[in-house]
Amino acid sequence: MIPSYDFDKIKFSTDRPTFERAIGLYKQKKVTKFDRGTHGFSAVVLGSHPYDVFVSNTNHDRGTCTCYLGLEDVLCKHMVALALYAIKDGEPLTAEDKQIVDSPKCSGRIGTLTKAEYIELKKLIAATLRYIKAYNGPSRTWFAYQKSLQEGCNRLSKIVSDLPVSTQTAELLVDLLLRLDTKLCTGGVDDSDGTVGDFIVGTVAVLLEFVKIEPVCKEALRTLKGRSTCFDWEEPLIRLLDE
Repeated sequence: MIPSYDFDKIKFSTDRPTFERAIGLYKQKKVTKFDRGTHGFSAVVLGSHPYDVFVSNTNHDRGTCTCYLGLEDVLCKHMVALALYAIKDGEPLTAEDKQIVDSPKCSGRIGTLTKAEYIELKKLIAATLRYIKAYNGPSRTWFAYQKSLQEGCNRLSKIVSDLPVSTQTAELLVDLLLRLDTKLCTGGVDDSDGTVGDFIVGTVAVLLEFVKIEPVCKEALRTLKGRSTCFDWEEPLIRLLDE
């Protein structure tokens, strides 16, 4: 049985401490007696005690574990380690597998995207923005909604951090920021915990770095002139234009 989720799904939707600990368990070969069942995967994961763990084949965060977190129905490192094993089958992890990107960074690499790369990137951003959606559900679905926002922002952080520095990519980032701003202002996104706002602020910092590295990137900021945003995140960028 092949899980319906992939490695990126686990990485981008799991909080950093839990993912890092799960990676440690996987690397240390603590996932033992692995078995593929009809509805999911089971194993004994070694920790301070041997823990009996089960993970669904459809959702990596649904399952059971006999550790204290698992008994409280909280996703634990043992469940995540088992889900990783179900995908990687004990094979070594790559450097990219282990790399966690949960905030946007400037690559510092000057360059432009080819036309094909640009088109594919636009498609990827559009698909990722679907994680950042309106919320009007009951309170019991609140945490699942917040996880969707976090996963979307983590995925976008990886995209932003991989971009080369150029006017072309600066324009793409400005467009992304404006689309997120629309979602916050009029799109029904409930960002009361600041997940999307933090990503926006981080991406603004990336654009400031772009201009330091390649001053011509400043031209991409002109579309922000006269714009009114939901929490004035554009002000540092507008100040650059006024200098």
